[in-house]
Amino acid sequence: IGWMMGPWEMIGVTFWGGTMVIYEGAPNFPAADQVWDVIERNNVTTLGISPTLIRVLRTAGDEMVQKHQMPTLRLLGSTGEPWDLDSYMWFFENVGKKRVPIINISGGTEIVGCLLQPLPVMPLKPCTLGGPGLGMAVDVVDEEGKSIRNGIGHLVCRRPSPSMTKGFLKDPDRYIDTYFSKYPDIWYHGDWAKVDEDGFWFLFGRSDDTIKIAGKRIGPGEIESILVEHPKVAEAAAIGVPHAIKGEGVVCFVVTMPGVTGDAALSKELLDVVAHNLGGPLKPEAVHFVSALPKTRSGKIVRGSIRRRYLGEPAGDTSTVENPEALDLIQSANAK
Repeated sequence: IGWMMGPWEMIGVTFWGGTMVIYEGAPNFPAADQVWDVIERNNVTTLGISPTLIRVLRTAGDEMVQKHQMPTLRLLGSTGEPWDLDSYMWFFENVGKKRVPIINISGGTEIVGCLLQPLPVMPLKPCTLGGPGLGMAVDVVDEEGKSIRNGIGHLVCRRPSPSMTKGFLKDPDRYIDTYFSKYPDIWYHGDWAKVDEDGFWFLFGRSDDTIKIAGKRIGPGEIESILVEHPKVAEAAAIGVPHAIKGEGVVCFVVTMPGVTGDAALSKELLDVVAHNLGGPLKPEAVHFVSALPKTRSGKIVRGSIRRRYLGEPAGDTSTVENPEALDLIQSANAK
């Protein structure tokens, strides 16, 4: 509800005379199949969900979703954050039963619209967002603002969109500084993106979360995706911390799958798998196991607060954090 997606869906469903199912409460209470039960009992045709929620529900095991056929489902919607391959395929195979397309979109509350979106009739690749949304002149550019393909760059809008924000209330300078200071006359959205050789678009998290290790830039989402592909990992968060030699190093926080104990052997295994995929210089300095990651009410991991608390600094504004007690786990991890 706190995103553009909430009112957007309400307006759209009402305009087209549809029926909306709104559920309030924990998605895994009184049982871990609560979401799947709501879908089946109400003959839901379109399910909107976030990658974080899928990662949480996945920890309950395949049997909790497989006992629900959900035959009325026609479309799976996703937004808010990047997917990892394993969770995306689990969503497609177990919830969509390998027949329902995942409409993975990226919008912006400040543009009340959609930057990237696939269409149900087009071919899809795992984790893709298809291509530009209707009326959107989006591009992927390098640090100099030049268009790039088949490489990770910044997601931008080269021309205004129909509903783009005109400014911030009583703060026009901050609006210009936020969106137009990086590239002249180009809207800088703040996400890492890529267009592959086949023209499919992908996102890799916020560019303002970028970690710079010995001159190499990497988004925390790239590291987190590798970690959550491990069968013993349910969720992960990566942050950059000061490093005497490399400038910044990576520290990871991991929530394990039920019944899995986070020990030194698993920590070494996860460190090695990141190094194998990304190269030795990007190997994390440490992996800490925690029972939960601090998130906003809409399911986004608050990496900034995690970093500040880990470094012993005030966490900042935590009014939007659903489980602020999880930040205490971060501070405790650094004390060990």
